[in-house]
Amino acid sequence: MGFSRNVYLSLKQHLTRRPSLCHWVKLQTLDRPSRTLLAQMQADWIAEYGALPAGNGADLSGWEQAIDAKAQITPAEQAAFDAEDEAGQIKVLKNVARRVEAEVKALLEQRGVTMGLRFDPKLKEQGLLTLKS
Repeated sequence: MGFSRNVYLSLKQHLTRRPSLCHWVKLQTLDRPSRTLLAQMQADWIAEYGALPAGNGADLSGWEQAIDAKAQITPAEQAAFDAEDEAGQIKVLKNVARRVEAEVKALLEQRGVTMGLRFDPKLKEQGLLTLKS
């Protein structure tokens, strides 16, 4: 449970970062939001739910941070990475990110997601995946 200035982009990010955990959304729009009001609404929704929802505690970064493709590097990719100079390592990381991107897109396609998703190409050089806004 959180708040966003761009709900559409936030939902797309959540769907790509945690595709197996995204199933429904509840939202409320506000004309004049304030940090105090948003925090109170969040506390009220958590109270209504009865507990701190999964993803709002220790797993919050999995919803808010870019996908770290380096965490899914294969032993062969790691060996290729270790054998390269800096430019070669960037190329390996981009390929790892592209592989993870393809896996995410395939999983979303299985769920019937048809919207276009474009990941930030600059972050792929670091082995990170986040949607380009």
